[in-house]
Amino acid sequence: MDLYKYENELYSKNINYIGGVDEVGRGPLIGPVVAACVVLPKDFKLEGLTDSKKLSEKKRDLFYDYIVKNCIAYGIGIIGPEKIDEVNIYQASKLAMLKAIEEVRKEIPLEHVLIDAMPLDLDIETTSIIKGDAKSISIAASSVVAKVTRDRMMYELDKKYPEYGYAKHKGYPTKLHLEMIKKHGLIDGYRKTYGPVKEILEVSHE
Repeated sequence: MDLYKYENELYSKNINYIGGVDEVGRGPLIGPVVAACVVLPKDFKLEGLTDSKKLSEKKRDLFYDYIVKNCIAYGIGIIGPEKIDEVNIYQASKLAMLKAIEEVRKEIPLEHVLIDAMPLDLDIETTSIIKGDAKSISIAASSVVAKVTRDRMMYELDKKYPEYGYAKHKGYPTKLHLEMIKKHGLIDGYRKTYGPVKEILEVSHE
């Protein structure tokens, strides 16, 4: 897979400021959805960079530091659980992406945005790519930045509430996580419209 294909096509049209956009955190029961927009220089190379889900945590951390240090610009968009419950996770993911893009546009004049599998309504050209984090170097970079950003938020939560195991499951509905919320109850930050959380809320109100 040529991870530079989409970027090179745009460079050939003299489009230089290309933002790759991805989000992480649609599935967890707690915490925000986080998006990143990353603009890489033309000569950017990072051996082994791909979809963040396919990388080890150690590698993601190393890649995150390298990307943040060597990119032209990057932005983070964070949408919390209350907004997710209000507008649904799909719309919240879009809002997070738009916020991340807006952060970048404060720094540089973005010319084109490559997005992982989601159409966005912008006043600049966009390309939505299915499984884009495995097909575009810019989207792959943004998937790493978004993932590491959110994971670090989960580690902070784990320090406050170690009994829930957030450092292990990152808020996703694993067997351990479901057992812990049944045992210890819900803390602030859970997504109340999500099935397993709704069930616990319903039981507690009976």
